[in-house]
Amino acid sequence: MATVLNESDGTIFVGGAGQDYQVPQSLLLKYANRHGMIAGATGTGKTVTLQTLAESLSLAGVPVFLSDVKGDLAGLSQAGSDQAKLHEPFRKRADQIGLTLDYQAFPVTFWDVWGEQGHPVRTTPAEMGPLLLSRLLGLTDAQEGVMNIAFRVADEQGLALLDLDDLQAMLVWVGQNARELSLEYGNVSSASVGAIQRALLVLENQGGAHLFGEPALDLSDMLGQDASGRGMINILAADRLMNSPRLYATFLLWLLSELFEQLPEVGDPERPKIAFFFDESHLLFDDAPKALIDKVEQVARLIRSKGVSVWFISQNPADIPEDILGQLGNRVQHALRAFTAKDQKALRLAAENYRPNPEFDIAEAIQSVGTGEAVTSLLEAKGIPGIAQRCLIRPPFSRLGPVEDAERAQIMQDSPLREKYTARLERESAKELLQKRAEAAAAEVATEKPSSKDDDLFDMARPEYKNARRYEPRQEARPRSRSSRSDSVAETFAKSLARQLGTKSGQALVRGVLGSLFRGR
Repeated sequence: MATVLNESDGTIFVGGAGQDYQVPQSLLLKYANRHGMIAGATGTGKTVTLQTLAESLSLAGVPVFLSDVKGDLAGLSQAGSDQAKLHEPFRKRADQIGLTLDYQAFPVTFWDVWGEQGHPVRTTPAEMGPLLLSRLLGLTDAQEGVMNIAFRVADEQGLALLDLDDLQAMLVWVGQNARELSLEYGNVSSASVGAIQRALLVLENQGGAHLFGEPALDLSDMLGQDASGRGMINILAADRLMNSPRLYATFLLWLLSELFEQLPEVGDPERPKIAFFFDESHLLFDDAPKALIDKVEQVARLIRSKGVSVWFISQNPADIPEDILGQLGNRVQHALRAFTAKDQKALRLAAENYRPNPEFDIAEAIQSVGTGEAVTSLLEAKGIPGIAQRCLIRPPFSRLGPVEDAERAQIMQDSPLREKYTARLERESAKELLQKRAEAAAAEVATEKPSSKDDDLFDMARPEYKNARRYEPRQEARPRSRSSRSDSVAETFAKSLARQLGTKSGQALVRGVLGSLFRGR
């Protein structure tokens, strides 16, 4: 009988391959950090595959982070049962691939941005940075430039940006001092500041205020093991978070970036330090600017040397950009449905990504595999892509499906992280410091002793007020008499003659008159 974890050769059992599904299909832990993909249409078994891989990696001591989009993966915290509805089909599958069903619960930590279905997971605007925040808010290039200026000034002046209130207060200050800042950092327009503030308001209404604050998530709390050496499985409740897909994608990208920045280089470890499963990964790339896709590609390419295994889960491999898809060495492809010409083209492209197997046509197999079955290609020794195999994925040991509210509450109550993250921490940051500056400036103005000439500041008889009244003539101006406002006939003729003499026709007239006078002599 097959075992899920084989310590002697460093492999985890994925399923059975071959015509009778008796050939073990295993994943080498040494190459598990080369990233992977789970793809397939709805209802073809992607969730079960994700669950079994999370179980196997946990048994190997590898911590796991995954997002629970539908609430089904919370069952990892509870042991499976012979009384379960799907027990009989799973038992038949286990017998077919030669596996003994070892029902057990796995060590799980629940996380939730809203703090309702798990421990609150928070970060700060300073940790997320202006690039990801601009992506989250959908800002233009000009607005992103203003956001960068706000972060730069906050950093230089020691103004900590810990929550949305701090960022909003900082933007107000930037708008008020736009003229001075524009000379040093570039143009700061009030229109851009206003657009960012509106975007922050929308984010706040969508629940983004819960994401920003302290205590911020400590990644070391996700990298632990339980007393028996099994890796912790961190489950992010994403059913509500999916209503804000941009927030969901940006948060997971931030988490990847933090892992990349904080973890040390380890080269090629015997097993990953953490496995990261990105469900509904197409949300990361939909309408994403090229700069952001390049950032994802860079993180995916370099984070492997930090011992991080990243798995992208989507309905179609075409949802993932080519540059990233080329880095996914471990692939589990469930059925694709080709109902349209576009679907058929996507099916052919998906088949071309596999190392051919002379025993069957890959494109036909991808279209015809049943639920729980997949076309797999797992890295072999020296990182060589494995030949495509039709594989029957092993059934899970934990419960398949959601948990009861009481079961979730009990796990959260027993968690050693409950006290650390439940209470929100409030400390002096940008908003409070800017408010103190404003109060200090107002107090300084109020305490200044007014000079004697300003004692009667609001006396309307003061010369300044009289001179400011445009309808009141100045005292030194003398009124003109009525006769001076109307010229005599002689004066009018003289002025007109003078103006004519200044023109060309006047000059010609003068020359003509003078010429006749001289000729008369």
